[in-house]
Amino acid sequence: MHPNDRLPDAEAQCRQLADLIRPLLPKNPVLVGIYSGGAWVAERLRELLGLADEIGLIDVSFYRDDFAEKGLHPQVKPTTIPFDVEGRHIILVDDVLYTGRTTRAAINELFDYGRPAAVDLAVLADRGGRELPVAATWKVWDVALETKQSLVLEKQDDGQLAWRLENA
Repeated sequence: MHPNDRLPDAEAQCRQLADLIRPLLPKNPVLVGIYSGGAWVAERLRELLGLADEIGLIDVSFYRDDFAEKGLHPQVKPTTIPFDVEGRHIILVDDVLYTGRTTRAAINELFDYGRPAAVDLAVLADRGGRELPVAATWKVWDVALETKQSLVLEKQDDGQLAWRLENA
């Protein structure tokens, strides 16, 4: 992505994602957000879709296959799954899909809580660069970034979600 390109409105993207997911509502899905950006998107989707169930939250720090090289992230959050996973339709939510390793780690942790009927993946942005065979069921933005660039979703002081581009 070129530095002069404007980043899309993350709130508008959440509304688009909710519209894509809406046809699945008869299956009574539950949302599980991956910390931290995915958790924020899952909260927003729950509001937009009017879902009654609390969202689940997953921190994949201990499940990453590169845990040994990355070490423990200082802001590890507790995973909370406030519903029975067994037989449920789970929508795993993240902000950015990149290598697929975070998604794989989240699925591994999710299965520690039971065997869901199905797991779908919803993301705002897909930046390509897959290292594992993982694909989003729903996505609203295919973005091309340079290797040293990162896309970061932030929750602003007013609670609104917004994108920021970082260069390593």
